[in-house]
Amino acid sequence: MFTCDNLGVNEAGHLTFAGQDTVSLAARYGTPLYLMDEARVRHNCRVYRDAMRRHFGKNALPLYASKANSFTQLYRVMRDEGMGVDVVSCGEIRTAAKAGFDLSRAFFHGNAKTDADVACAMDCGVGCFVADNEDELGAIEAEAAKRGLVQKVLLRVTPGIDPHTYEAVNTGMVDSKFGRAIATGQAEELARLALSLPHVELLGFHCHVGSQVFAEDVFERAVDVMLRFIAEMRRRLGFTASLLDLGGGYGVRYTSDDPVLDIADKLGNVARVFHAVCKELSLPEPAVVLEPGRSIVADAGLTLYTAQSVKRIPGYKNYVAVDGGMTDNPRYALYKSRYTVLPADSMNAPRTLRCDLAGCCCESGDILQPDVLLPETVRRGDLIAVCTTGAYNYAMASNYNRVPRPPVVMLRDGESYVAVRRETADDLTALDE
Repeated sequence: MFTCDNLGVNEAGHLTFAGQDTVSLAARYGTPLYLMDEARVRHNCRVYRDAMRRHFGKNALPLYASKANSFTQLYRVMRDEGMGVDVVSCGEIRTAAKAGFDLSRAFFHGNAKTDADVACAMDCGVGCFVADNEDELGAIEAEAAKRGLVQKVLLRVTPGIDPHTYEAVNTGMVDSKFGRAIATGQAEELARLALSLPHVELLGFHCHVGSQVFAEDVFERAVDVMLRFIAEMRRRLGFTASLLDLGGGYGVRYTSDDPVLDIADKLGNVARVFHAVCKELSLPEPAVVLEPGRSIVADAGLTLYTAQSVKRIPGYKNYVAVDGGMTDNPRYALYKSRYTVLPADSMNAPRTLRCDLAGCCCESGDILQPDVLLPETVRRGDLIAVCTTGAYNYAMASNYNRVPRPPVVMLRDGESYVAVRRETADDLTALDE
C-alpha cells in the first residue's frame, strides 16, 4: 500500500508519518506543510556511509547533494552523520557555514561560477572545486594566486553514458551542458590545462550520469569508462588521479510502480567492477566519492495540503484543488513527475473519485498530480498528502503569484520542531523599495 515504511494508518484512520498523526500536525502547523522525518534522513546517510566504507575502503565518502534540499538544520544532520556535502551556489555554501558544517568537506559544483562565487567559496574554506570548464579554471587560478594558496580541484567530465532516465535530468551524455567530453578529447585538454596551473592542485575527475536512475548497470558502466580514462591520463600526462567522484542519481520510489533499490547491494556491485578494472589496468585505486541527494531526503519528506474545492465535470474529468501547488512543488509542471497522493484524514474510505490534484496558482499548468484516486466524499477542508516530497520540493519552491513558501517541520522521536518557519507577506515585501 505504501511506498515507504515510515507511512502508516492509525486507529482514527489518519495517515501517520514517522509515527505521528498527520492530521494533528496539520492542525498545529497549518497547511501547506512540509514534513521531514529526521530519523529517515539519518538512516539513509548511514546506509551510504557504511556501505561505501565497506566496499570502497575507509577513504570513501558520501557527499550529500545539497540541491535536493537545503536548509540549516539539514546541514547539522549531515555534520552529525559524518557526511561531506556537494554545493552548487554561494547560498548553499553560506547555509552550510551557518550550520557549522566543516566546509573543507564540501565540493563546489556548477557550470557557470562567477568570480564572486569563486571568491565566496574560498572565503568560506570550501575544500574542493569541481571545475566544469577552461574559463572556470582560469578564474580559480586567478583568485587562488591572489590569496597565495593552492586550490584543490576535480574536473567534471562526461563519460557518454545514457542512464535511461528523464531527458531533463540526463547529464552524462557527450552533448551535456556540464563538463568536457572524454570522447571528443576535450576532457584531456582540460586536464592538461589544470596540470599547468601553479595554484591548482588536480586531485582527479568527476562524472554524473543522471538522476532517478534505476537501470542495473549505469554506475558499473560509468566506473569502467572513468577508470580507463584515468589510466589513459596516467599514460599520456603522467598524472595519476587520487580521487574519483561518481556523482549521484539512484532512484527512489515515488509510486508503487517504482522498484525497491537496495543501495548497499548496488554499491557492492559497483565496487566489484571498480576493484576488477583497477586490477586489470594495474591502476592504484583512487578514493571514491558519491553524491546522493534525492535518495537521502526524498522518502524523508511528505507534504500536507487542505482541499479548497471539488470540481466535477460530468463526462470529462474532476479536479480537487488545494491550498498549495506549483509554488511548493513544481516538479510535475516541469517534467511530469509522478507522486503518490493519499487522503490523510480518511485513509480507510474507498477511493473511487478519479481526479486531477490541482494547485491554487493562476496557471492552467498548476497540477500537482493527474489521475489520482480520492474518496467520493472529498470536500473543502479535507487533508490531502503527497508522499516522497523531501527532494526538489522546498529546494525548488518559488513565490509565483506572491505565494509565501510553507514551513519545514522536522519530526524526531515522537516530537516535532520548526526547522524553517512559514513565510509571511512581510517576508515577500522585505526586499521591495
